[in-house]
Amino acid sequence: MLENKVILVTGASRGIGREVAKSLAKYNATVILLSRTIKDLTTLYDEIIIDGNTQPDICPFNLCSATPIDYDDLRCNIMAKYGRLDGIIHNAGILGALTPIEHFDLQTWYQVLQVNLNSVLLLTQATIPLLKLAPYGSIIFTLADVAKKAKANWGAYAVASAGCQTMMQMLAQECENITKIRVNAVTPHKVNTGLRTAAYPAEHPAQLCEPKQITKPYVFLMSDASRHINGQNFNTKNLNQHEANFECTNVIV
Repeated sequence: MLENKVILVTGASRGIGREVAKSLAKYNATVILLSRTIKDLTTLYDEIIIDGNTQPDICPFNLCSATPIDYDDLRCNIMAKYGRLDGIIHNAGILGALTPIEHFDLQTWYQVLQVNLNSVLLLTQATIPLLKLAPYGSIIFTLADVAKKAKANWGAYAVASAGCQTMMQMLAQECENITKIRVNAVTPHKVNTGLRTAAYPAEHPAQLCEPKQITKPYVFLMSDASRHINGQNFNTKNLNQHEANFECTNVIV
């Protein structure tokens, strides 16, 4: 389904990014695993190889401190090795703090926006030239419910997610009818991740789905079967013990 595709996944060392990367590899994609935690990336690399899937590529990268030069180097390295990029999944994110705006620590605010929003812009700018070289390029943003409806105390995390939603919609319009790049989003529904636990410490894990249950829309949006879909936001829900069903606004899949 994804054979010969080269796909970059940010935040690949844990949570949703980790399971999405494994699912992409299962469908024969070459996955570039991007995260700042090289130990976790190495473990994931080994798991993918042991499962008999396509060999991934490890890319240690700190989205909080990376400069425009670092992003340019990343683009050059991908170009030199693969000659193109078929897709990118923006999944990395940090929670920061759940604090009223009045008392929000400025350093934390800057860090959250740098990782969750600014790095998305920088990485998108760096990789669009590579995506244009693919037969059908695909960009996926991972959003949060607070992107659509603001909630008190969610601070920089909510602002960044809302910014990513707007960026996704603008980019989709800019790419439509001009390039073969499509731009969409996935909004996970109550997933058992470290970020979710930090935000809702009293929530019981049994009430949540596991990251591996929501990888289906990511795989679909990276496949050529979705090349006609652009500017849509997929919401995962209605879980059973095997996988999540998903719906997309204005699109029946």
